[in-house]
Amino acid sequence: MSRAEAHSTSHAAHSGKSRWSRWKRPLTMLFFLALIVLLTMLAQRLEWNEVFDTLADFKVRTLVIASGLTLLSFLVYACFDLIGRNYIRQDLTWKQILPVGIISYAFNLNLSAWVGGIAMRYRLYSRLGVSKGNIAKILGLSLATNWFGYMVIAGAVFSTGLVRMPPGWKLSSDALQGVGVLLLLVSAGYLAACRFSKRREWAIRGVEIDLPSLRMAMLQLALGALNWSLMAAVIFTLLPSKLDYPLVLGVLLISAIAGVITHIPAGLGVLEAVFVALLQHEVSRGSLVAGLLAYRAIYFILPLLITLVMYLVVEAKAKSLRISRKPK
Repeated sequence: MSRAEAHSTSHAAHSGKSRWSRWKRPLTMLFFLALIVLLTMLAQRLEWNEVFDTLADFKVRTLVIASGLTLLSFLVYACFDLIGRNYIRQDLTWKQILPVGIISYAFNLNLSAWVGGIAMRYRLYSRLGVSKGNIAKILGLSLATNWFGYMVIAGAVFSTGLVRMPPGWKLSSDALQGVGVLLLLVSAGYLAACRFSKRREWAIRGVEIDLPSLRMAMLQLALGALNWSLMAAVIFTLLPSKLDYPLVLGVLLISAIAGVITHIPAGLGVLEAVFVALLQHEVSRGSLVAGLLAYRAIYFILPLLITLVMYLVVEAKAKSLRISRKPK
């Protein structure tokens, strides 16, 4: 390629990026406005007495099961960072790793990825003596584990037609199946790259990325898919028994994409809007909203309160360690 062609290609890419930057904010605002209108209409059409009655009728056994599944999900997510420890080949114990993963996940869910997934990890791992470069690698591997796991489970659910879109939606059920097949192909491509690629290292914005082994990649996909399955199991436990688990899992996976698009912390309102839109023909809106409110309390708020205490304890220990090391 000549210099003129290279310059033209670079200019076109920059121009396309600039156009996207101009349109990104208004499109996001438009999406927010549509979401607000949808939630307002939903609130007006809800039988709030049914919501409160359903919340009051939850059995202790149901709440205990949902809490146990939540704990298991957080432990699985924390194992993403255990894979990261092996990835960076640093001598850290599981007792050091698991609290970081659990705290980061709770803050990530409630306060966005910038606070939990990135800032919290950098702070906690730097206290353990992990370099910034290696922290970035752990973070990257965790993101890859989460989203490649998503692709596997979503690809399996969507491609088999377990989720049927309501009539009149722009995305048809056949199109959703096509999306599922595409996700499975991308996942298979990742595994193939980990197995057969001769080039194992890349540098993106100064951060070195090493392609993991096939065994590690398969573990990533398994743990990522398991975590999404456990999240759906928590919701399934709290929703009416008429609903099938594969359907609940599929709707959760659809709502996750909507949450990523909006960038709303905790996907507040997005999750509820998608579940009601897709499942209101199966069960009442009030029972759906009640189950999702219970889900938010058990999977989001309660872990945040617990991990906030954990974080304060970690900070207190670090402070006392600094004081004890001061020269006398």
